[in-house]
Amino acid sequence: MTPITYSKFIHFLKEELAIPGESISVMERHRAKGSAHHPLPMVLWQYGLVTLEQLDRIYEWLETA
Repeated sequence: MTPITYSKFIHFLKEELAIPGESISVMERHRAKGSAHHPLPMVLWQYGLVTLEQLDRIYEWLETA
C-alpha cells in the first residue's frame, strides 16, 4: 500500500467506520513489526477491533482505492 493510500485508509477507518485511535495504533504496531503476511484489515478483525460488517466495508474500500 502506497503512503498516500495508507493515509486515506487511516482516514477512512477513523471517519467512515469510527474506529478509535487506540485500535488503529494496534494495527500500526503490528505493521511496524514487519508482519507483511498478515493483511492489516485482518489484524483489526483478529483482535476484535472491527466487526465482520466493518471488515467487509474495509475490503470494499480497498478494492476501489
